[in-house]
Amino acid sequence: MTKRTAKKRPELEQINVNAAGLDIGAEEIYACVPNDRDTTPIRAFGTYTVDLYRLADWLKSCDIEMVAMESTGIYWIPVYEILEERGFQVSLVNARHLKNVPGRKSDVSDSEWLQQLHTYGLLHSSFRPGEDICVLRALVRHRHGLIELRSQQIQLMQKALEQMNVKLTEVVRDISGVTGMSIIYSILQGERDPQKLAKLRQPNCKKDEREIAKALEGTYRAEHLFALRQAVEAYEFFRRQVDACDREIEAYYASLPPAPPGEDTSPPPQGQKHRKNEANFDLSTSLYRTVGVDLTQIDGIHALTAQTIIAEIGLDMSRWPTVKHFTSWLGLAPQNEISGGKVLRTRTKKTKNRASTALRMAAQSLYRSNSALGAFYRRMRAKNGPAKATTATAHKLARIIYYMLRNRTDYRDPGQNYFEEEHRKRVIRNLQRKAQLYGLELISIAEDQANPLQTAPVS
Repeated sequence: MTKRTAKKRPELEQINVNAAGLDIGAEEIYACVPNDRDTTPIRAFGTYTVDLYRLADWLKSCDIEMVAMESTGIYWIPVYEILEERGFQVSLVNARHLKNVPGRKSDVSDSEWLQQLHTYGLLHSSFRPGEDICVLRALVRHRHGLIELRSQQIQLMQKALEQMNVKLTEVVRDISGVTGMSIIYSILQGERDPQKLAKLRQPNCKKDEREIAKALEGTYRAEHLFALRQAVEAYEFFRRQVDACDREIEAYYASLPPAPPGEDTSPPPQGQKHRKNEANFDLSTSLYRTVGVDLTQIDGIHALTAQTIIAEIGLDMSRWPTVKHFTSWLGLAPQNEISGGKVLRTRTKKTKNRASTALRMAAQSLYRSNSALGAFYRRMRAKNGPAKATTATAHKLARIIYYMLRNRTDYRDPGQNYFEEEHRKRVIRNLQRKAQLYGLELISIAEDQANPLQTAPVS
């Protein structure tokens, strides 16, 4: 048996000597600095604003330059903003990536462990866009929350109608549309005649008046009418809230400096056809003015989708060295787990990234698209199933967006026929390579028919 002498490994080098660690809670914040900076290197602070400024003053007195903290709920946000305002380099650490020493789980040991790991440069900061994008992200996320609350009221309206056996949802595709809301308002005003209610039908409604009238014969009990009225009033309230949020977002877009246009001097995008939950202003033009390129040129990416993506990733693509880093951060790249030389798993990591969710929804909308991306999605769906096809198409969308924002270039769809032809060429090249491995030659049918003597068998 061969004896080997263990090599002496170098000790860990302290990279961030002026680093501190914070453990943030709802009522207390524990801060840890290096032992030689203060006689009490670990202190507890309150969470009021005056306490946060006192924390910043103490860190300054200890010559701290870098601060690491866990992303605990939303409690970290005011701490992050105040410390960043005071000039500290703040690193937000994902709690899932931080492993504490077994048997030492407490707020004090958490702050001490954070400070020690950050001193040796073993912590990676989570992504946070610039201040201008953070404001937009807060507004967009708030709008999304209002949309969800408004959707809940639509569900309550449907529940009240079903309890009265009014089958409005069976004859109207969307009860929050013109036909559905007109009928509901008339019901709340006291109208019970199904024939009169059916006359409120819009011309583009697929069901005729006779069938709608048959569906509107219900019990109309008082308690269910009360629940319906409450749901409608809440729905109108949240609708006004969404409109107010749209006005705030539009005003903020106007306050942002315009981005330089991309290399391809294409005209600004025109207002798209109004879609459900779409913004109540020309969002496409506002995005083009802020971003400098038109992301809505990509099939499946509409104005709201583009706004969600920009609000989550920002405009500075230099935060990701390569497109592979970008797609990995989105959770759209395979996460290979290898042990003993064997690949155990290659699935993508679980993530709650809102940009990734928006890209997946955009990928699913390409099922009937006559574009190159639509052809790619259908081919991947037939080969690997809908789940993997959605991930693969979202990955391709992410790559397109990365290069558009980094290189300031527009997107031009090559078309479905181009994709099919390129796929055909790849298949032929693969067949030719396999034929050469077995000492065979691949001849096309057209060449075979043009030269029949060359392919005739020798007697």
